[in-house]
Amino acid sequence: MIQKNSPLPIYYQLEEGIKEAIQQQQLMPGEMIPSEREYAEKYGISRMTVRQALSNLVNDGYLYRQRGKGTFVAHQKIEQPLQGLTSFSEDMRSRGLVPSTRVISFKEVEATIDLAAKLDVKAGAPLFELKRVRLADELPMAYEMLYISKELAHGLTEEIAVNSIYDYVENKLGLKIQHGRQVLEASFARKTEAEMLEVAEGAPVLLIERRSTLDTNKPLEVVRSVYRADRYKFTIDMERF
Repeated sequence: MIQKNSPLPIYYQLEEGIKEAIQQQQLMPGEMIPSEREYAEKYGISRMTVRQALSNLVNDGYLYRQRGKGTFVAHQKIEQPLQGLTSFSEDMRSRGLVPSTRVISFKEVEATIDLAAKLDVKAGAPLFELKRVRLADELPMAYEMLYISKELAHGLTEEIAVNSIYDYVENKLGLKIQHGRQVLEASFARKTEAEMLEVAEGAPVLLIERRSTLDTNKPLEVVRSVYRADRYKFTIDMERF
């Protein structure tokens, strides 16, 4: 695995060796890898060299660290194209994963001035507020805060919210979802978000705010989603005009 007379840096050789072990499933997602000391003793290299290789793999998303426990193989990131408007459940099923939802709270609230403007309702109008954790194969992927007009989504319940709201809106209410606009930015996990996503407070996350509209141009929902940056990545195809 390590050739000390190679022109390639030793830390890079170790990185590539660990990557290959992950790709060949010799190291499985969630499995703890050997310690810095064990790698150093096995290959007769310095712990500083091992530390550099492992840090690079953590930064690249191949590994993750748990304080006081060790370093583990990360789960493969789910790649989500930014084109097209699909629900979380639809997207996970298309990848052969089993989607599920953990509802944190479901209640009626009054529209703030900001939400009223985004949902085209009067300030103080009744909205449904839904907070939920979205999971794929029982692993937390995103923490969502969703707002939708009570008048528009009449009959929405917590039991329905466990499943796909898009399915409910289109197949039960007979409405057609036409358009969505998403704003994506980098952020860090605040205390509640960290607890919901099972990451350390301050861990990197991807923050997305989406506003969806119907084919009548009536706003349907405003959703603020916090995605685990170690399990999700977004892609976009671009053409030069």
